[in-house]
Amino acid sequence: MNIQSNIEKKLMNHFKPEHLQVINESSQHNVPAGSESHFKVVIVTPAFSGERLIKRHRAVNSVLKEELANDIHALALHTYTEDEWKSLFGEYPQSPNCLGGSKQTA
Repeated sequence: MNIQSNIEKKLMNHFKPEHLQVINESSQHNVPAGSESHFKVVIVTPAFSGERLIKRHRAVNSVLKEELANDIHALALHTYTEDEWKSLFGEYPQSPNCLGGSKQTA
């Protein structure tokens, strides 16, 4: 199992999130192609209700302690309750604006 899948599995099992994104950002850094060392996690779960940001981050870091010790060089965390997520992004995550990547130029 790759590191990204392992992160997803552990966070799903522990937090039972309503929304989870684990994004491998390694290609944006000076690492070999195919690396799994830099990640961004966006997680929305009732488990964070009433918890301060530092406690949320510590909870995620605790679940991923093995990966942080051995595999992950950088981990960006975005931790939300369902109400926080809805107030920021609405009912569903926003889709990015189309940059017209498939359009042909004349």
